[in-house]
Amino acid sequence: MILLESHNVIIQTTLGEKITKPSSLDVSFVDYDGVRFHMSTPERKTALLLSMHIRCWDQLVQYGALDVLKREYGALLQASSEPEYNVSLEIDLEQVPSGAEEREAFIMSIALFKRNALAAPFELAFNTQKQLEAAGSGQGELMEIHYRDEEAIYVQASADRVTVIFSTVFADETDRIFGKVFLQEFVDARRQPAIQNAPQVLYSNRDPPLEIRHLTLRKSEDIGYVTFVLFPRHFSNPTVQQATISHIQLFRDYLHYHIKCSKAYMHSRMRHRVAEFQKVLNRAKQEVATGEKKTVTGRTMMTR
Repeated sequence: MILLESHNVIIQTTLGEKITKPSSLDVSFVDYDGVRFHMSTPERKTALLLSMHIRCWDQLVQYGALDVLKREYGALLQASSEPEYNVSLEIDLEQVPSGAEEREAFIMSIALFKRNALAAPFELAFNTQKQLEAAGSGQGELMEIHYRDEEAIYVQASADRVTVIFSTVFADETDRIFGKVFLQEFVDARRQPAIQNAPQVLYSNRDPPLEIRHLTLRKSEDIGYVTFVLFPRHFSNPTVQQATISHIQLFRDYLHYHIKCSKAYMHSRMRHRVAEFQKVLNRAKQEVATGEKKTVTGRTMMTR
């Protein structure tokens, strides 16, 4: 299966081009989950302004998003954002690292703008888990990230684990069936010896998990809940932690992307089979010869 990239390709390619050849720029685009970006050069060609609007920004700030962005971008982070956007970075193209590897790393860090903002609640949960583990008991705050109109991510730390719950809306009955089959593969694959250390995955339809059952949630057959149970081995190592955050952020998009791919594949196979059946039917038609025949008396008889 194809894994979605955590970074924004448009930011990566555009920034790389402008570093090589600065020019005026004013472009707007949308990433996964309706996150809007605006790249422009409002003052001069070598000063690029990157702004982002994300629906759950207030909640991310509550869970430490500004601290994460300050750590990652330092002086690039602007005190005030562009109008109609939540946060902005100003990049001086003349101050970009000159080395090839350093430049690529810098461009990639900018392309991970959204990923780093969404990492805040997960980093907070991982730090809280370590504190609760040291204390021997307790439970952290249930963090809600409403990144879509009817969908949310719920993150909660406890003494021995961090629980991440996705609520997702399936557009129609077919998507629900595909979703169940797809998620069952997560459960079955975990039985293989090579990946038994993968996070535990649970799926429930309509009824929310116990961790969020006290919340006021809309109950409907088109809503499903996917629960990931992350243990310390999934985030104790800093490198593994960053990979875990990057992958789990994209789970909802990953799920629906592969549902659409599966439906498209099945439709293409059905169209191929129909075309093959049509060829068989066409070959089965008998060709009737037409021509003229004469009787004994010399009359002409037409046959069809």
